[in-house]
Amino acid sequence: MDLFGTAGIRGDVRTAVTPELAVAVGRAVARDATGVVIGRDGRTTGGALAAAVEAGVRSGGASVRRLGVVPTPALAFASLGRHGVMLTASHNPPGDNGIKCFVDGVEFDREREGEIERRVDADAPPVEWDAWGGSRGVSVLDAYRAAVGDYARGFGAPLDGLSVAVDCGNGMGALATPAVLGELGASVETLEANVDGHFPGRESKPTPESLTALRRFVADGDAALGIGHDGDADRIVIVDGSGEVVHEDTVLAILAERYVRASDATDPVVVTTPNASARIDDRVREAGGRVERVRLGALHEGVARVRADGGTVVFAAEPWKHLHPDFGGWIDAVASAAVFARHVAREGLDGLRAPVAERPYRKVSVPCPDDAKAATMDRLRTTLPEAFPEASVDTDHGVRLERPDGSWLLVRPSGTEPYVRLYAESEAVDDLVATARAEIERAVETAE
Repeated sequence: MDLFGTAGIRGDVRTAVTPELAVAVGRAVARDATGVVIGRDGRTTGGALAAAVEAGVRSGGASVRRLGVVPTPALAFASLGRHGVMLTASHNPPGDNGIKCFVDGVEFDREREGEIERRVDADAPPVEWDAWGGSRGVSVLDAYRAAVGDYARGFGAPLDGLSVAVDCGNGMGALATPAVLGELGASVETLEANVDGHFPGRESKPTPESLTALRRFVADGDAALGIGHDGDADRIVIVDGSGEVVHEDTVLAILAERYVRASDATDPVVVTTPNASARIDDRVREAGGRVERVRLGALHEGVARVRADGGTVVFAAEPWKHLHPDFGGWIDAVASAAVFARHVAREGLDGLRAPVAERPYRKVSVPCPDDAKAATMDRLRTTLPEAFPEASVDTDHGVRLERPDGSWLLVRPSGTEPYVRLYAESEAVDDLVATARAEIERAVETAE
């Protein structure tokens, strides 16, 4: 059974993430736990699924602390020193839900996820009746928001009335980001800040298209920046004063550079993913650090790997999702909002962006049947380097080519759809994409 994708278990509540599965996952988690915190986002199915997870955990012999409706990073914060389960489908449509598992503030790695899958398959019965765990409700939001604020004060400058607009998208950001920024001194205006699992204001995924209202609000007003979140507040999108979305890799590069410069480590490392721009490498090298890449959805695994090799991870991020190691081992867009706003207060958004080389960027999906993906990628590991002989090659996570002029491309199979994904960044990006796409299409045709 393959339950876990790149971000926990996720899918339709009638066919994939059912109450029956939630009970089984809860019981599987309980096998290694004495106490489990359970939280959920605002989806209408969240209450029933949280109750099902609780039933599984308690019948598996562990006690439960119910957090209620909270952002995913707040659940992760509450899981420090214990296990945690979050019911959320993040930016998926409202008919979906999902299950994310944590231990001591970190998402389960592939080994732990595999063990949960094996236990669910085994369908173990409940423990003896007199060994079932208890349950009680607890509150974590105040402590979490205070912790984020305390952490953010170590960066940038006081907000002192900085005008910030926050589009919460009817999601969990509404319970944290406006309050944290306000406590730090910002003048905050909110959009779609009522929690509603139907997401009536906009689709939950924050994109340039879904954030039209925020972009217009910022452009027509005096906000220094806008912030957009997804359904569970682990994604962040930044909008500049003219209402334009700042490229996610530029935001990543800005934060990565400042984390490296602030570190006193002899080997400061930024962990990111293969689809992240070379502009990150540029700014990290300039600041005296280095970049390590890890597969999508596995920042926590990359952090653990670098630490095991003796390195110091100062920041970890994939586009839109940031992990702040000195604060916690989880992805946290509320912390990103607070830290980024304080950097804006010190340097201004234009000043932060100025050193970042923003080359044209493209993402293309090339149709490829699932059963042809392996053969397609095998062929591309040979043909793509031949097409770009001047480039350095990395095949750890697909095929990534970096050229001497700083341009790059990545080709990898989609884990969820019948496509091969092509990412490219170059001053001549159309030519780069055309050449690479032709190679991909030939490889797919040969594999079929």
